[in-house]
Amino acid sequence: MITNALNNGLSGMRAAQSALDVSSHNIANMNTQGFKPQQIIQSENSTGGVSTAVRAPAAESAGKPEAATSGTDAATEMVNSLQFRATFDLNAKMVKTTDDMLGTLVNTKA
Repeated sequence: MITNALNNGLSGMRAAQSALDVSSHNIANMNTQGFKPQQIIQSENSTGGVSTAVRAPAAESAGKPEAATSGTDAATEMVNSLQFRATFDLNAKMVKTTDDMLGTLVNTKA
């Protein structure tokens, strides 16, 4: 049970980090002509935890002119970044609490 909590917390931290990476990539390229923002797709694992995948924008059809601006909304990306950071922090607290519980259990049994 304790190892499940550790694994769930770690997978949540990895998912939040991936989401932060995608959001940072979108913000860094928002002034690039024709840039299409990426999206993060998160799904639950059957054994617990979260898995992520990055969805790239669909390829433009040949002959279509590129957009003059990117499809990145700075306000949305900033809100997403704050949300992903909070998610990371909460999962880190879960890992720390689980680690503390495991340490207490080991000390009790010793």
